[in-house]
Amino acid sequence: MTSLTAWQNFYVIVGSSAGALIGLQFVVMSFIATLARARANPEAGRAFATPNIVHFSAVLGLSGLLCAPWDGVNAAAMLWGFVGLCGTVYAIIVTRRMRAQHAYQPEFEDWMFHSLLPFLAYLALAASAVAARWHPRESLIAVGAAVLLLLFTAIHNAWDAVTYHVFVKVPESSRAEY
Repeated sequence: MTSLTAWQNFYVIVGSSAGALIGLQFVVMSFIATLARARANPEAGRAFATPNIVHFSAVLGLSGLLCAPWDGVNAAAMLWGFVGLCGTVYAIIVTRRMRAQHAYQPEFEDWMFHSLLPFLAYLALAASAVAARWHPRESLIAVGAAVLLLLFTAIHNAWDAVTYHVFVKVPESSRAEY
């Protein structure tokens, strides 16, 4: 029995939540697309919508990965470290996309939730993978915190996108008709 076994329920709950939220985001964005009369901007989608699916998918994937019957933490740490490394690079790409798009002027909250917090979560995954050999318990706590940070960040960002489209974009396009 490894120290990962104690985390089984945590990852079942978190992974199930991420899976359900991925589906919900597709449904909500499809619904908003039918309401919105303004043209969608692919630059803004790559900067603000796609990362939510990536973060939810990372949480779902990590939850499945960490529920697997590993003999120890080291092999799993290599995989979550790879996810952390890829996610760190992706967070930098998202930051560049946020700067390059012209559909929306990001505010402080946008920079924090779309750029800084995911970067820190993925960086924590990568760093905890390095530390797992010497500090497995603390590393698993860091992974759990990073996974929750990604989940809550993606929830915030998805909600922010929905409210923006419902309360700002749709009313603007409706006013343009009159």
